[in-house]
Amino acid sequence: MQAFLIFAIGGFVAQLVDGSLGMAYGVTSTTILLTAGLTPALASASVHLAEIGTSVASGVSHWKFGNVDWKIVLTLGVPGAIGAFLGATALSNVSTEAAEPWMSTILLALGVYVLLRFAIRPLRRRQLTGVSPKLLAPLGLVAGFVDATGGGGWGPVATPTLLSTGKVEPRKVIGSVDTSEFLIAVAASLGFLFSLADQKLSWMTVGALLLGGVAAAPLAAYLVRIVPMRLIGVGAGGLIVLTNARTLIKAFDLPAPTPTAIYGAIVVAWVAALAYTIRVIISERREIEDLEEDAPAAARS
Repeated sequence: MQAFLIFAIGGFVAQLVDGSLGMAYGVTSTTILLTAGLTPALASASVHLAEIGTSVASGVSHWKFGNVDWKIVLTLGVPGAIGAFLGATALSNVSTEAAEPWMSTILLALGVYVLLRFAIRPLRRRQLTGVSPKLLAPLGLVAGFVDATGGGGWGPVATPTLLSTGKVEPRKVIGSVDTSEFLIAVAASLGFLFSLADQKLSWMTVGALLLGGVAAAPLAAYLVRIVPMRLIGVGAGGLIVLTNARTLIKAFDLPAPTPTAIYGAIVVAWVAALAYTIRVIISERREIEDLEEDAPAAARS
């Protein structure tokens, strides 16, 4: 029961982050499962099976709030499903000893990317003309493969890439990427089930992640409208970096005091990024308030 509650809370937090940012459910959940002792393949399989349910709940929630572009969902999701199936098959045939440092390295890199991406100022919007299938199809294929082999990566690869184009509303990027994740979860799950037929999968773990994720989905779809994305992204990114750095330090058996120095550097950088992000958010809000106050005065004069 204790493990079930921990995984359910983990699934809730992961979906809260993912539904608000359009990324990091798999990265966050897989990090928790690896820390709990699951093998990389079983951790990724459990996460993707749970994502079948959470992505449906998240997709429906985003659809109800008008955050979904179905053209993006299909054009991005179908190639993504192909990449996810290939990635799941590849990961299942790699030894546990070789896979764990590999997966933690991918997760750490994605965590750094998420942290830095949301610590900086967002790019200016361009005309909302939509994204070409020439970008969406290969992006989906690569993101799907990374997602399955790394236990996460669909959102961290797809969402920032689409946001950087400035051609789609941010809320529709997040909602469409979250909704298309259903196709990736199904394809990756099939790949893992075929390849891991001789290994015991914990349905308790899957159920706990699913329960927590489904509970968080409606709240996350609402929070995407009101909570600063950068603050959530920096917080999640730093946590992912710190946790996977621990896994890599253990894997390479680094001598003291190196681990302490690494942890200290990560925490200092994380706190600095959070402080900078909060300062920027406050500054932007003050600028908006000043503009709103100046508008009536200009109208009267």
